[in-house]
Amino acid sequence: MLLATSRRGIPNVMAMSWHMMVEFTPPQIACIVSNRNHSFEALRRTKECVIGIPPAEFLETVVAIGNCSGADTDKFESLGIARKPARHVAAPLLPDCFANLECRVIDTRMVNAYCMFILEVVQAWIDPERRDARMVHHQGWGKFAVDGRTIRLPSGKA
Repeated sequence: MLLATSRRGIPNVMAMSWHMMVEFTPPQIACIVSNRNHSFEALRRTKECVIGIPPAEFLETVVAIGNCSGADTDKFESLGIARKPARHVAAPLLPDCFANLECRVIDTRMVNAYCMFILEVVQAWIDPERRDARMVHHQGWGKFAVDGRTIRLPSGKA
């Protein structure tokens, strides 16, 4: 997962390692951004971001994003990352990702203790050309898993 921010008109993107769904309606996500990370202050001050869900083919760029800091590197320029304006937030959409979630911070009560932000998704975008894109899952220390086979089981709902 990628997290894009924009503070004072300067965009940045980071590789986000911890997140989870909190609620489906309205869609809410919890994410942890270390207070040692350049994106922390941008997210804390602007209270908005874009979460990008990259396809497996973008994995090397995702790793490169995570291996440099936006404090001293324009990652969009140096890594050739595409961006385009979002509809509801100042942070850019990431067109290389098959899905983008425009988010606003709705709860900061756990930021000081745990660096945890609660986000509400205000707009979701999916690239219809990449509807079947394989997702990447970070397992830690340079190890990743890529989605493969889809298994469908009855859920009990009609």
